[in-house]
Amino acid sequence: MAVNIPDSLTVMGQGALRIVRTLRSAGFEAFFVGGCVRDLLRGEAPEDYDIVTSARPDVVQALFPRTYPVGVSFGVVIVSEGDLLYEVATYRKEAEYEDGRHPSRVYFATAKEDVYRRDFTVNGLLMDPETGEIVDYVGGVADIERRVIRTIGNPEERFAEDHLRMLRAVRFTANLGFIIDEETLEAIKGHAADIAMVSAERVREELTRMLTGPGPRQAMEILQATGLLSWVLPEIAAMEGVSQPPQFHPEGDVWEHTLSMLALLPQERRHDTEADARLAWAVILHDVGKPITRTESETGVHFYGHVKKGSEIAAAIMKRLKFPKADLDVVLALIENHMRFMHVQDMRSNTVKKFLRMPDFDLHLALHRLDCLGSHGHLDNDVFCRGKIEELTTEDLHPPRLLTGHDLLALGFQPGPLFREILNAIEDAQLNGEIATAEEAKQLVISQFLSWSAADGHE
Repeated sequence: MAVNIPDSLTVMGQGALRIVRTLRSAGFEAFFVGGCVRDLLRGEAPEDYDIVTSARPDVVQALFPRTYPVGVSFGVVIVSEGDLLYEVATYRKEAEYEDGRHPSRVYFATAKEDVYRRDFTVNGLLMDPETGEIVDYVGGVADIERRVIRTIGNPEERFAEDHLRMLRAVRFTANLGFIIDEETLEAIKGHAADIAMVSAERVREELTRMLTGPGPRQAMEILQATGLLSWVLPEIAAMEGVSQPPQFHPEGDVWEHTLSMLALLPQERRHDTEADARLAWAVILHDVGKPITRTESETGVHFYGHVKKGSEIAAAIMKRLKFPKADLDVVLALIENHMRFMHVQDMRSNTVKKFLRMPDFDLHLALHRLDCLGSHGHLDNDVFCRGKIEELTTEDLHPPRLLTGHDLLALGFQPGPLFREILNAIEDAQLNGEIATAEEAKQLVISQFLSWSAADGHE
């Protein structure tokens, strides 16, 4: 089989082709391999290009002026071509895996042996980029046509070698819109508990790629069906069966509500590539406090305190998965503020303006919109906020300060907590349209705070 390679590949593809030609001109075999071949067969532009070759790592380093031996012990050299980096790997096969991740030893091998050590058939294809010819030792072309994810060889062995492959199987299935081969699926179910042996960072990365890819709902459904979810995110698995008031959540329980939001998530693109990871994690974590706060009374089902408890649980999850603090802070802010939208139309002007100028408000609004569309479907608060954003200028939201600390000192106040309280009161009055000049601000301070200061012995 051959693929029609366009005369002009992308800039990245052209760089990969030059590397292949350099290796071949030196007398070595070289092919495109893995995901780039899979994507080209599917008519998609690859995100990156990997290359395999018969040349040993020291030869690769000698052939190219700029290389980085980041994985040289495994036969992998990073080659810099132009401004782009490419992974160039020597054909290899691997001995026993002793820790569920690393092979105990690597041997240089043939192209066929190299393919047979890989994870899934759809990632085990070689391509001659000069002719478009596909070399398929594992039935990967047929599996792409059947839209099936299947391990190369015995799935029990593949998952025992590297437990993370179970999450990768889920990710590829969801992102490509494929299904998992039955034997592969049963092996995942049987080995689900082994995922607990994988490092938190690797698990986090795979989950994030699932959530920000094209099929986040499908990914979560497969994780739940295989038992993997109970090991990587037991707090999310606990959402299933937690019923909600049908007048607010006609879609069903907390799990179904979260899945409904995930199904809509791919539409929320910030850079036309993938959903913002912080928004994606906020979607699956925003109601994580509901399972343990659910109560029933004569007035119905309630989740009192679910936001506060959910923030605590989400923080524990993200710390367990070793998220960077900056990402953790944003996600927690999204969770802690997601219920405030229900009151936005009743807020005073100053409160609305402070609400709209929160950091990352576009993410807050996106989460609210998904929350509504994934349940009752009412977007009146979303429309209200968008209208206010259109209506208000930057100066409306961030008016210039009318008085400073120096002005307060001149009025006889001493530095301390009261300073902040006074400045906040001035800003609130500005935002409400009650004052507009420094003189009006001074009169407000004199009328509301000067007597307090005198009573405290500050005058």
